[in-house]
Amino acid sequence: MTLLARLGLGFIVIVPIVVGLVCKDCFDLNLLNIFLLLTVSMGFCGVFSSLLHFMLPRKRPVVGEVVEDDTSDRESLFKRHRIGCLISSSGTATEKITTNTAATANDGNKSGDVNRNKSDISNSINHSSSSSVLPDMALGDGNPPDIDEDLHSRQLAVYGRETMRRLFASNVLISGMQGLGAEIAKNLVLAGVKSVTLHDEGTVELWDLSSNFFFSENDVGKNRALACVQKLQELNNAVVISTLTTELIKEQLSDFQAVVFTDMNQQKAIEFNDYCHNHKPSIAFIKAEVRGLFGSVFCDFGPEFTVFDVDGEEPHTGIIASISNDNPALVSCVDDERLEFQDGDLVVFSEVRGMIELNDGKPRKIKNARPYSFTLDEDTSNFGTYEKGGIVTQVKQPKLLNFKPLREALKDPGDFLLSDFSKFDRPPLLHLAFQALDKFISELGRFPIAGSEDDAQKLISIVSEINESLGDGKLDDINPKLLQYFAFGARAVLNPMAAMFGGIVGQEVVKACSGKFHPLFQFFYFDSVESLPTEPLEPSDFRPLNCRYDSQISVFGLKLQKKLEVAKVFVVGSGALGCEFLKNLALMGVSCNSPGKLTITDDDVIEKSNLSRQFLFRDWNIGQAKSTVAASAAAAINPNLRIEALQNRVSPETENVFDDAFWENLGVVINALDNVNARLYVDQRCLYFQKPLLESGTLGAKCNTQMVIPHLTENYGASRDPPEKQAPMCTVHSFPHNIDHCLTWARSEFEGLLEKTPAEVNAFLSNPSEYASSMRNAGDAQARDNLERILECLDRERCETFQDCIMWARLKFEDYFANRVKQLIFTFPEDAATSTGTPFWSAPKRFPQPLEFSAADPSHVYFIMAASILRAETFGIAIPDWVKNPRKLAEAVDKVTVPKFEPRKGVKIVTDEKATSLSTASIDDAAVINELVVKLEQCRMNLPPGFRMKPIQFEKDDDTNYHMDLIAGLANMRARNYSIPEVDKLKAKFIAGRIIPAIATSTAMATGLVCLELYKVLDGGHKVEDYRNTFANLALPLFSMAEPVPPKVVKHRDMSWTIWDRWIIKGNPTLRELLQWLTDKGLNAYSISCGSCLLYNSMFPRHRERMDKKVVDLARDVAKVELPAYRCHLDVVVACEDDEDNDIDIPQLSIYFR
Repeated sequence: MTLLARLGLGFIVIVPIVVGLVCKDCFDLNLLNIFLLLTVSMGFCGVFSSLLHFMLPRKRPVVGEVVEDDTSDRESLFKRHRIGCLISSSGTATEKITTNTAATANDGNKSGDVNRNKSDISNSINHSSSSSVLPDMALGDGNPPDIDEDLHSRQLAVYGRETMRRLFASNVLISGMQGLGAEIAKNLVLAGVKSVTLHDEGTVELWDLSSNFFFSENDVGKNRALACVQKLQELNNAVVISTLTTELIKEQLSDFQAVVFTDMNQQKAIEFNDYCHNHKPSIAFIKAEVRGLFGSVFCDFGPEFTVFDVDGEEPHTGIIASISNDNPALVSCVDDERLEFQDGDLVVFSEVRGMIELNDGKPRKIKNARPYSFTLDEDTSNFGTYEKGGIVTQVKQPKLLNFKPLREALKDPGDFLLSDFSKFDRPPLLHLAFQALDKFISELGRFPIAGSEDDAQKLISIVSEINESLGDGKLDDINPKLLQYFAFGARAVLNPMAAMFGGIVGQEVVKACSGKFHPLFQFFYFDSVESLPTEPLEPSDFRPLNCRYDSQISVFGLKLQKKLEVAKVFVVGSGALGCEFLKNLALMGVSCNSPGKLTITDDDVIEKSNLSRQFLFRDWNIGQAKSTVAASAAAAINPNLRIEALQNRVSPETENVFDDAFWENLGVVINALDNVNARLYVDQRCLYFQKPLLESGTLGAKCNTQMVIPHLTENYGASRDPPEKQAPMCTVHSFPHNIDHCLTWARSEFEGLLEKTPAEVNAFLSNPSEYASSMRNAGDAQARDNLERILECLDRERCETFQDCIMWARLKFEDYFANRVKQLIFTFPEDAATSTGTPFWSAPKRFPQPLEFSAADPSHVYFIMAASILRAETFGIAIPDWVKNPRKLAEAVDKVTVPKFEPRKGVKIVTDEKATSLSTASIDDAAVINELVVKLEQCRMNLPPGFRMKPIQFEKDDDTNYHMDLIAGLANMRARNYSIPEVDKLKAKFIAGRIIPAIATSTAMATGLVCLELYKVLDGGHKVEDYRNTFANLALPLFSMAEPVPPKVVKHRDMSWTIWDRWIIKGNPTLRELLQWLTDKGLNAYSISCGSCLLYNSMFPRHRERMDKKVVDLARDVAKVELPAYRCHLDVVVACEDDEDNDIDIPQLSIYFR
């Protein structure tokens, strides 16, 4: 493209002329032919330059740099970061990696300061000379790029723009590219840091293939860092990936904001940490290790590190009901929602009427915080008397942390971050164990050998020596058995541990670079020895087989490895959790040998927004089936994986696919779902077929895991979160008091205007007589409303030209934001009172003001543009280019005549918070419906033949479709009516689009924890106390692990059962035989039902006539149950009493009739 620009138009003109003149004798060319050749050539060059424009890497612009670009592409300038990665290899001993990067944004300061410069770095890797430096990284004194909101929307919902910009300016070093380093790198590249430099001096071994998903058998013998580059780069082409393959020196660390070491000895770590700690500004230093089923993290972000947002939560707010003139003052809030304030919080006041002294924006400390009140640590005796109104908002304060360097922290570690309170004594012991392992390796030059009692005893002796040197601070018990487990698995990097710690450490790097969330302070130790097999292992069980699973065998032995390989696993969902699970299972060797099988299903397709977390997908996979692509990617990680990908939703509608035989053949089910209803259905299936279910979920930086183990734990559905509180309909439609209410209303109006009404129009036009008949039969307010909307759409508000669409949009603006408000305040004036005499406009109600349209207000004009474009789309009207020109659009709007509005008396506005509909029934609904049907039929005659509308389905993730523009416009204009703070389009997208905040780090941690439990499930024989449910919040950070809750036990006579039990009767019994079977157990059945139909009730005499009929035949005849060929049994619910007339909850009863 540069060459074309330099040659200029002259090249394009001269070449075809010269060719034409030279070849005129050969091809009989005249001047006209030459002119045509010139035209074609210019067109080709134009097309070619346009192709280059989209194909070549794009720069992250720098302040002062002019990026040439045509106007049409300016909006998407920052959305195409592409970095070509070329790996060339010759027959010589030289291998060179060149990373062509266009990243020129400022690298940012260390520890979250984003205004720090550094010199350009260049790198070429030459193995023959054993020298190594970084590849070219063009760095300037500029701002980070704009954020691709399509790609990072879920991550933006967690971090916000400022944190993302800081990440975009951060350079990170990761040293040690075994499994843990690979997981950290993956999470950071997905997060979108500016650059990641990989350091490793070692080469890939077959041993590494069970923990690093970037490696394949073809990489054995290659440098670990080099082997990762290409696949890591595919995850995010906007991140600069570079490598270092020779020994690090501490001065190189000054190029980074954060450095992570996953395989460094203690002496070197202390030296490097001292350099980072004392550097100005400090360099965030993280040392992390995974040793078998044990892991550790140490963080040092410098002597003074500022956390700007300790938890990432939105500031808490309250709506004020009263404030006393006291010392201290008592502040009461409305009981709309519980206050989340805590003693010592700082708050600010706004919109307070009367006691206006509090509106000065000054943060004030509170105490005695209660659910609906608090005490203000201030004397308000001389303030004005509180009248009404007011919002109180929490002020989030920065926090300054003083980290100790490693050399000091090793001697005085302070408080350890606990993860499992049943292991409160573990962290101090593991603190010694990791130091002892370092000493063992430095003395012997190797790790302890798995299964070697001598090596284990030597490690225990070193721990004992270190412990004795502590004097009064020594531990009473050093737990030799635990240390033996530690020694045996010390060399292994297990994938689930790497995934878990990769999530934790990746999040710590984000904190270090941005100041978002509270860092880990400073040591964290973890173990999962409960994952070991229950049977004792012999030294021979750990013997390596020279295979990719040797690392895992060195911890668990060969028997469990074989159990993993033949497991039959069902993974439900292949989104973010599903991708992580597939990667983990492939590396672990699950379902990698006959008769093992891994089934994955997902009915969704890949979208751009998935790519920031669902790392098995690439941008060229957009639009393809998730399960198919994920299965192929997993098979590439481990070619032995026996996987089948399905595109079916797991639901009652697909029980012909996931039939009895399918469920009965499974060994374990792993949920990777994103909604509660689907989880509950899978839970019921697992409960029914008594299959283990490993459940997990994430929400931003939070994650949870739940183990559902047959007969040992309660099922997933046994406990549920309370339903999310919904705002009353009258609040949303007439009395909003926060932006959520405005956005809920806006989403509802969008769907009503652009999807539901056009769909109703089409339903009517497709079959007018049938539609009219159904409305007459309904005869209610809802039917009347439907007909009125259809008539309005096809008659009074029908659009034939784009000017009609502009008029419609302008009149909608007037209706929504002026007329309706005028009517509301006419019906309920500001001084209106309720029937009890209290002011009608009391908190939380906010008194509104109508808006006056102004073409000078960009938000008004933009609303008209978005609304008119979408209206035109529903009517199939062409959209002119000039609509995006504010001046021309304003001229078109000026042509619209807006009728004068006069409020009417007697208009009923719903104020009942329990009302579920705004439509009110009327005694003359039937007559009105008949009249409307007649008018509609007359209107239909005036329509063009075959006329249909085009309903618009809301799509939040396409920023070019104007859907979110209209919803944000609707919500913000309404917010302006009620003096509610407005939001930008991105925040509107999060709320109206119901986007679930998601990041790669919490997803990785959740799946790692689940796979540690999978070892226990597939081994078998573990007790309930061996399993762990987890809740974690990486933002705080908080890790809370506990034993699962056992199921409730029901006892009757000498029998006992839980929800896991299912009673089975074979042989197709009659109703009489079934009742006798229960009587023999001391149970008197008084009711038997199938689905929602009653087959038998002892109170109904007629039911005694059914006694000699087969229960299955009764189900067919009475309940109309269909029993397809694949169904072998029928389930019935039986209500029973004992001999003392006490109700007894018995298990579900299944009759096997085939």
